[in-house]
Amino acid sequence: MADTDSRGGRVYFSPDILAWTAKRHAPHDAALQRAFDAPSRSGMPAIQLGESESKLVTLLLQLRGAKKVVEVGTLAGYSALRLARGLSPDGKVWTIEFDARHAEVARLAIEEAGEASRIEVLTGRGAEVLPSLERHGPFDAVFIDADKESYDVYGRWAARHLVKGGLLLGDNAFLFGELLDDTPRAQVMRRFHEEAAQAFDTVCIPTPDGLLLGVKR
Repeated sequence: MADTDSRGGRVYFSPDILAWTAKRHAPHDAALQRAFDAPSRSGMPAIQLGESESKLVTLLLQLRGAKKVVEVGTLAGYSALRLARGLSPDGKVWTIEFDARHAEVARLAIEEAGEASRIEVLTGRGAEVLPSLERHGPFDAVFIDADKESYDVYGRWAARHLVKGGLLLGDNAFLFGELLDDTPRAQVMRRFHEEAAQAFDTVCIPTPDGLLLGVKR
C-alpha cells in the first residue's frame, strides 16, 4: 500500500535502512566489491549504480532471458558485471566508456572477476561507437548511464536496435532533481522520457534518482 504522502514524494527509507536491505538482498562478493570500490581507489567519481538498483537490473535481465546487452557508460565496470550476471550462459555485454583511463580500470575489474570473455569494453563517445555494434544486433537490453546531454540519442538508438520485448533501462532519469528545469540537458532528458514512452511500454521507477524501464512494443 501507499499513502498520500508517499504518492506525493515522501520516502520512508534512510541510509541505515538502505544499507540493511542491500546487505540482505544485493550483497557483494569479492569481485563486485572490488569493482564497486574501484572509483574511489582510482580517483574517479563514485557515480555508479547503487547495490539495490544494480541488483534490480540483474534480475530484470534474468527475467528477460537476455543474451545480448549494450551498456553506454562503463565507469569502473561495476554495472557491467551486474549486467553480465543477468545474462544467459552464452550471453555478452558490450559496454562503452568515453574516458580511456576509466575503461582500463574497468577492464582490470572485469578480468579479475573472470568475465573478460563475456564483457567487451569499448572506448569512445557513445554516439560514435554505437553504430559499430549494430552488426551484433538486435539486442535484448540497452542500459544507459552516461552523459545526460545525449540520452535522447541513446534512446533512439535503443528503439531501433532492440528486439520486440527488449528492455530499455535509463539511470538518473530524474536528472538529480533537475528534470523539470528550463535547461538544455533537462530538455534532453524530458525528450528521452517522451520518446521512450512512444516506442516502449514504460515506467519510471522511483529509485533515488529514477530508473526508466521500457519494454519495446
